[in-house]
Parts: sequence; structure tokens; C-alpha cells
Amino acid sequence: MRKFWPNSNYQFLSINQDRQLIITDDFLRSYLRRPELALIPESCAQEQKIHQLLTDNPRATIDSAEIKKMQDPDIQVNYEIWLRFRDKLVQAPTLENFYLGLFQGDGVDVPPLFVDQLTQILCQHLLGENPSAIEARAAELLFRMQKITILEDGHIMSADQITVEKYAETGGFGSIGELLKQNSAPLRSIDLDVLIKDNADDYWERDEAHDFVLQLNYDQDGAAALSRLLEKWIFHFHGTKVTITPQGQISDSKWSWHIGLDVNATEILNALYNGETVDNSKLAQVLCLFKLEFVDKGRMLPEIAGKPIYLAMAHDIDKCLKFKPQNLLINLPLAETS
Repeated sequence: MRKFWPNSNYQFLSINQDRQLIITDDFLRSYLRRPELALIPESCAQEQKIHQLLTDNPRATIDSAEIKKMQDPDIQVNYEIWLRFRDKLVQAPTLENFYLGLFQGDGVDVPPLFVDQLTQILCQHLLGENPSAIEARAAELLFRMQKITILEDGHIMSADQITVEKYAETGGFGSIGELLKQNSAPLRSIDLDVLIKDNADDYWERDEAHDFVLQLNYDQDGAAALSRLLEKWIFHFHGTKVTITPQGQISDSKWSWHIGLDVNATEILNALYNGETVDNSKLAQVLCLFKLEFVDKGRMLPEIAGKPIYLAMAHDIDKCLKFKPQNLLINLPLAETS
């Protein structure tokens, strides 16, 4: 069994006979160790009291008046947000049920950070006990913002946005780099490694550094690994087997259904589907296209049964990609089941 992403706290969850994830007290306690809630030397007596109470019983009911007694108003807000999140989490029969429910109804009322954390946990669950490095790196697209670079030769390179920003600020030298920058000292440029077979083993030593670049061209291993994960993603939530194949282009002039894997791809696909003119600069934002086909055509809406579903992902004007894996769950043309 390969151990990776230990800070996701996946290891604190239970798994039922249907391979669904069950919330445990230890999982809830893990949030109390996060920077937003962890005690610091300046924590007031009331904060320490509430923190200890929740450590002893992470499902304990805490009156809002008790939260208001904390001296730090920011800490009050952090606790209020987390307790609302916790209450909804423990009411759901499984983490999957909670996650799917986030995107139904009146909209997501959970901080994006929490949604990304749950997405990472679900990805880790689906990757299984012995994923390849490229499968794990491809999964990072679902829960971490990516910075896209398109090279002159057409290679599409995806790097972690936070890592790119960190290196831009410090040259990869942490606080020393910040000090050098403040004193106008030149910083040595550090190139991030592109994940390939020759360095794949290094990923497991740097799995939480998020400092490997993934190539995303449709005919490369990264796009194939992402496709396999998305197949598992759909099957896990909907029990529906599909095949997803990266495409160089969509040659179907009469496609019946499409799903954007991010906000920008959704906008572009909608415009093309409606026969609107999309300028070349906008089209150039499209990074990957995919064809999704149902193995069991009976699970599809009758009016499009047997027809392929087209997927796309695209960067924004700042060359960033923010994946929305929930789109694949809520926008599939699934037939109603009795």
C-alpha cells in the first residue's frame, strides 16, 4: 500500500461495504489541528475551553453565545464556519452523499477550501492503494488551481498555481528568498520538473510539495490518466460505467450534449453549441477535449442514448485552470431511475 497525501486526513475516515466514506470522530478532530482552529500561545481561555471540549467530543453542541465569548473575532468566525460545516457533514450518511448534496439546491454554502479538501480525499480514495505517480499528479488538477504554459512546440504544461507563486516570490528559497528580494538581490531561477517515467519515483517523496509539472496534450499520459480518474469518479458516485477518451478535436457537427470541466470551457462549449462565433483567442484557451461514452446506454436520457458526450477544459485569461469536478456529477444526461 502506497502512502501519499497524509495531510488530506483520508486515513481517519472509515469505509463501508459499498466503498463509501464514513465520517469518524478522529476525522472531525483533524480539523481542530488546522491553522484556522489550532491553539496558539495567544489563544484566550474561552478558546482553549471550546477547543478542548471539541477535542474530547468533536460532535458536541456548542452554543453560539459561547463562541462570542472568544476574544479574537476572526477565531469566532472560523469556529462558526467550521461548526456549520461539521453539523452538515455529520448529518449525511456518507461523505459522498454530503459532497453531492453541496451542488444541489440553492448553491454551495461551504468555503471553497473545504470543498477542495473533500475533493482531494475522494480522489485519494478512488486512486486506490497503488496508483502511478502520473495518476496522482493528474488527480491534483481536481482540487488545486493550475498555472498553464503553452510552449512554442505546442506542449501544454500544467504547474501548481500556489507553487508557481511561491517560487515567483522567493525563488524557491522560502524566507531567505523573501529577504533577498526585499534587498533587491537577484534570485536564481528554479525550473519545476516535468513528471516523466524517469523521475516518477521522486513524486512520492514530494507528493505534498506539488512541484511537478504535468503535460496535458491529448495524446500524452497525463490526459489519459485524468480520463481514467474521471471514469472512476462517475462510477463511484453514480454507479455508471463510462469510457472517456482524449480528443484532438470535435469532428461531430451535431453533438447532442457537452460538459465543461471548468467555467471557461463551459462558456466556450455553450457558445459553439448555440452556433455563436467564438474568436480565436478564446478558442485558444481550450486545453483538452474528451469524448465520454456510456457503457450501458440504458442509463442515458432516451433522447440522446448512444450518442457521445463531449468534455472540455480551458484556462482563463490569466492562464489558470480551476477544475470543477462536480460538473461531471450534476450535468450528466442520466435517465431517471425508479
